[in-house]
Amino acid sequence: MRRITALCVAALTALTLLGGPAPSAGAAEPFCGIRWGSLDKVDDRYSSADITNLRAGRHDCWDRLVVDLGPTVPGLPGPDAAGYQVRYVHDVAPGESPELEPLDGAATLSIVVHARALDDNYNPTYLPADHERAVNVTGFSTFRQVYFYGTYEGQTEIGLGVRARLPFRVFTLTGPGSGSRLVIDVAHRW
Repeated sequence: MRRITALCVAALTALTLLGGPAPSAGAAEPFCGIRWGSLDKVDDRYSSADITNLRAGRHDCWDRLVVDLGPTVPGLPGPDAAGYQVRYVHDVAPGESPELEPLDGAATLSIVVHARALDDNYNPTYLPADHERAVNVTGFSTFRQVYFYGTYEGQTEIGLGVRARLPFRVFTLTGPGSGSRLVIDVAHRW
């Protein structure tokens, strides 16, 4: 019994001196160090800033959708950066429409921006030439389709068709100038 105890103590001492047990073969680092996850991302703030543009870009590790916002309306309360609700859904049903819109790709992100794409006179501040293909994402690794649904009751809905249900992150940036940006990054893989 003493010999087994001595062997156990020696083994634990050796592991401690060597920095602990070796990682298992299945415990690889996540792709590009991404630890975002695929659960809902929410920020409850509303902004008086108007959406002015949608654009997309490619990165080595993720595809990026950017929602550009202009300056906030002087005299109205609210932050420069708009809040959001971004989540995976089966299909997107814009506004109060009962019709579901299937998008290209195996998964769909519903993006609700807490800002409008209209001015005070209901003139569009952003109006893509093609609502169903608001941004050209041909050749992107993860993005398949960007669908601009429009503004309803002070918030704007966008559907993002992606290759698969993958990790994503959402954040806001202020500037340059007096506007802000809402950024949605979707990883190329887990």
